[in-house]
Amino acid sequence: MKINVGTPDRIVRLVLGLTLIALALFSGLSVFASPLFYWGAIGIGIVLVVTATLRFCPLYLPFGISTARVLRR
Repeated sequence: MKINVGTPDRIVRLVLGLTLIALALFSGLSVFASPLFYWGAIGIGIVLVVTATLRFCPLYLPFGISTARVLRR
């Protein structure tokens, strides 16, 4: 697995992921009364947190995208 998620991208993914999970679990907003939105927000939040932690996004591969810095020696 090649690293393709850079630090700014990781921070955004981590913050958004944790925010989605927290909103779904603790906010009590009526939009999360629907199981589709509740579990959808939790699922997307988990994916964002995992991709931020692993520094790898499988959706970037087919498009050749990488936000990680390339170290030159």
